[in-house]
Amino acid sequence: MQPLVLDAADVTTWVGRLWWPALRIGGFVLTAPASSEIVVPAPVKILLTLALSFLVAPLATAPASLSIFSGAGMLTAAQEVLIGIAIGLVMQLAFEALTFAGQTISMSMGLGFATLVDPQRGADTPVIGQMFMIAGILTYLAVNGHLMLIAAFVHSFQTLPVGGPGLDRDFLLGVATWGARIFETGTLVALPVVIALVIVNLALGVVTRAAPQLNLFGIGFTVTLLAGFVVLLAGFDGIMQGVRSLIDAALQAAVALTDRAPAGAR
Repeated sequence: MQPLVLDAADVTTWVGRLWWPALRIGGFVLTAPASSEIVVPAPVKILLTLALSFLVAPLATAPASLSIFSGAGMLTAAQEVLIGIAIGLVMQLAFEALTFAGQTISMSMGLGFATLVDPQRGADTPVIGQMFMIAGILTYLAVNGHLMLIAAFVHSFQTLPVGGPGLDRDFLLGVATWGARIFETGTLVALPVVIALVIVNLALGVVTRAAPQLNLFGIGFTVTLLAGFVVLLAGFDGIMQGVRSLIDAALQAAVALTDRAPAGAR
């Protein structure tokens, strides 16, 4: 029986088959919804990264000349992490838009003082923003968005191969463009409620002008708060449609980002 002989080339090859997908998957796990939350323990994130790396390893083939310890290998490692972060960040920005919309509504209603600890950031977030975040996560899971996002991410190993020119101008422009749309989308989700509350505040201004003896600070907060809840209940179906449209748009953006072949591959 001949002894097993291992050389540095064999070890580098075996490690490289798991190293390259683990880098991109690690960046993805750190920014993707649900898996990136602070409440998820670090060992769970590491195990999830390794499990996905074993499954994706056959697709993540790197050039044979690419060494892990070379200068080109270090640049490729940084690129792989950035690609994973970018794909997860595209989906995560959709939930940031929902939080922004909830914060805008909370400030308009006078609920800016009512906050809860957000497990995603570990900071205080207005209750309406937390409600929108929960609605977004439930919608995301209900439409199997997590599976669609993972499928798009796995597809990125074919369209953006390891060692290729993945971070080209079009890729970065796609991430920046989607990030710019977040503020617009969050404003559109909150706009109906904000407009209704502005009308209520204008009506209160007219009433106090006609009857100066009324205490605006005494009744204004109560009326604005009640009007805000009424508008939220009346327009909840429309708000959920906006949340669903936002989740669908984010998934389409992630798919479009991974479908975009790099300039050097055309």
